[in-house]
Amino acid sequence: MLILISDAFDASLPKMLEAYGEVTEDHGRLAEADVVLVRSKTKCTKEYIDSAKNLKLIIRGGVGIDNIDSEYAKSKGIIVRNTPKASAIAVAELAFALMISVPNHLIEVHNGMKDGQWLKKVKRNELYGKTLALLGIGNIATKVAERALAFGMKVVAYDKYVKQSPVATMMPTVADAVRDADYVSMHLPLTDETKGIFCTDLIRECKKRPVIINTGRGPCVDAESMVKALEEGTISWYATDVYPSDPPSPDYPLLKSDRVTLTPHIGANSEENLLRIGDEACAIIDELVKGGAL
Repeated sequence: MLILISDAFDASLPKMLEAYGEVTEDHGRLAEADVVLVRSKTKCTKEYIDSAKNLKLIIRGGVGIDNIDSEYAKSKGIIVRNTPKASAIAVAELAFALMISVPNHLIEVHNGMKDGQWLKKVKRNELYGKTLALLGIGNIATKVAERALAFGMKVVAYDKYVKQSPVATMMPTVADAVRDADYVSMHLPLTDETKGIFCTDLIRECKKRPVIINTGRGPCVDAESMVKALEEGTISWYATDVYPSDPPSPDYPLLKSDRVTLTPHIGANSEENLLRIGDEACAIIDELVKGGAL
């Protein structure tokens, strides 16, 4: 069995995978590969899949699989799996770091210190007592909620597929979730239904000029609507780790907004998470080998 590591994983992964067959990072051997491991960079399109004549399994190291044409893969008898639990802590910690940075004006005061300014008059706000709305309440959002509760926040959530949560009060609609929120953290998959869900109509439902944190999928936010809301002050800040493409196009509207915090899609890039992804990937291969699927 030939296993192709197509994207960047922990350096220990090739050695771990050798128990199951030959391991390569040579993309030129795609046609020979039985198993392909990807993260975000590799796009497993129809053309990519057609080029992999021996392919039996695609493992996406991460949560979503929107960079994989999973329906086409399944039609070709190819198994598609991901590692949904591995990234939860890493992404949740970044989401919370982005959230806590805004009311503490960390970027502003840091840049001020570098420029020789002593911005002692900057007034901070506390997270304590504020309301956090989670859009999506999967593994990552649950970890965010746990941290928010530890900070004394009220947590509400909307998820089309979840009716109850031990860490959040579930709301019947997305509008109900954001209406009284001070902070909104987005953890939605990218689908036809969620694309551009945070748009002018939803922004109108927000009563408190909330801070928006997006570590889910960039296109779930309508960029033009968000820029306008930031300019008008109906949204107070937008912090994001995700974009329509990696990296975003130079003309992506939010790059030029003054009221944004931007990180280069590093949510899953903790050393610990990369190790967990490797462990989950090996567990998937082990399960399928023992089950006779590989």
